[in-house]
Amino acid sequence: MGLHEAFSFVVDPELGLQAEVAALNSQFEEATAQEILMASIRHQFAGEIAMVSSFGADSAVLLHMVSQVDPSTPVQFMDTVKLFPATILYRDQLVEKLGLTDVRTHKPEPEDLKAKDPAGMLWMSDTDACCHIRKVVPLETALTGFEAWISGRKRHQSSTRANLEHFEIDAGRVKINPLADWSAAEVLDYAKSHDLPPHPLVAQGYPSIGCMPCTSKVAPGEDARAGRWRGQDKTECGIHWPTHGKEIDGSGI
Repeated sequence: MGLHEAFSFVVDPELGLQAEVAALNSQFEEATAQEILMASIRHQFAGEIAMVSSFGADSAVLLHMVSQVDPSTPVQFMDTVKLFPATILYRDQLVEKLGLTDVRTHKPEPEDLKAKDPAGMLWMSDTDACCHIRKVVPLETALTGFEAWISGRKRHQSSTRANLEHFEIDAGRVKINPLADWSAAEVLDYAKSHDLPPHPLVAQGYPSIGCMPCTSKVAPGEDARAGRWRGQDKTECGIHWPTHGKEIDGSGI
């Protein structure tokens, strides 16, 4: 797909969100991640799109791509107050290196923590509830007013993401997954070719990084996300649960 073809794409708003997403997936099926981002940020959702980043293990690749399209694109970062200190330092390092000018850090509401997790130990008894007040609720607030948001999810990351499309409906918004069809090797190659610094915890055995209490090291041969909520059926924090255009029930992110 040429850039002109990607930029000239227009969806009739009267068709509705589901038709818009279906049309976008058809139009951009063979597009590169850069073409998807360029068309989404500068044209299809111009001024109404944000990126959501955990500044985790391979976040630098998508952040770099977004910075190349428009470094002023809003980047929403959920600080759960349970993150590794290394993640906060890595965020600051990438912001400076990539020249990102609108990174917005969101923390859980003090009232929610006081009412539902006053001791900060909710993760021990109910990880879904903990994720909900520390990630789902802050993210919904962060995305208020935006029509679309950019996610770094990829099909290779887990079986639950195997059929991931480039465009999805999520709680009445369009969620965009530019790297959906990228392999782990492609992500690594891109990072190396653009001299992007890795998250410092990757070298210590953490290929997928979330909050400290619920992230453990991954043994050779294990799924990259095996260290997230180890020993539980939980595979997602909740912000990426399929909603089919409806609001989630609020039990976990």
